[in-house]
Amino acid sequence: MRQLSVTTPLLDIGYLEAGPADGRVAILMHGFPYDALACVEAGEMLAAEGWRVLIPWMRGYGPTRFRSAGTMRSGEQGAFGADLLAFMDAMAVDRAMLAGYDWGGRGACAVAALWPERVSGLVSIGGYNLFDPVLLRQPAPPDFEVRLWYCFYFHSERGRQGLTQNRRAVVRYLWETWSPSWRFDDATFDRSAEAFDNPDFVEVVIHSYRHRFELAPGDPAYADLERRLTSLPPLDVPAFLLQGSDDGVDPRRTIDGARFPRLVGTALVPGGHNLIQENPRAIVDAIKALG
Repeated sequence: MRQLSVTTPLLDIGYLEAGPADGRVAILMHGFPYDALACVEAGEMLAAEGWRVLIPWMRGYGPTRFRSAGTMRSGEQGAFGADLLAFMDAMAVDRAMLAGYDWGGRGACAVAALWPERVSGLVSIGGYNLFDPVLLRQPAPPDFEVRLWYCFYFHSERGRQGLTQNRRAVVRYLWETWSPSWRFDDATFDRSAEAFDNPDFVEVVIHSYRHRFELAPGDPAYADLERRLTSLPPLDVPAFLLQGSDDGVDPRRTIDGARFPRLVGTALVPGGHNLIQENPRAIVDAIKALG
């Protein structure tokens, strides 16, 4: 894969690209706390079948940089969607197949919700990745609440300092507990861990987990997008939903497709939270099912 960079109004976005320049476009989006390398194997499979594959590093990761020191280091869902749309514009991509999970899945779902004409199909790992902060006020059962320890940790100054000082140890623990059956080696982790040395990583992460629980204000630039997304709109694009059978964050055994009026299929497949890296074939098969 080739590593390149493109400029948008707010960001210089680093990305990986493979496949023919005239192929159908698939954009693969990583989540927290992973990076673009998580999508490489799936991307190479697609490129071998004639797709033009683009894999950006999200804001706060790897080579992606904010162009201005004055831009708020927001981690809200509106920002993720706006970044993805701006990336598509900068790459002159009118329509694309989108696939993503966690933060990347949230950005992909945001584009599908607000700009469906730009989406030829959506593979959403974890299902409907948008949320309403008001609904998050409601406590969950204790066995689920304990899985959110990292959110509550990041709400505190102790958590900010812990992520700053021990970011690789914190992230590795999340990798291990969120994908308990994934046997990654040190080299795999170390290659991705370089992305967490981005100077904006901590600030974006902390804002993301504070904002979604209404503990930090959002960027006014995304206020209208947030209002539209928190209404939890239907995603009126061809969609295929995937869920890892061993996901340590969200161990669901069923997949809710209620907000996907053009749902093509769902599948519970082997793998944990980082499904695109653990089971790339499942992602490729889902994309092919969408045509």
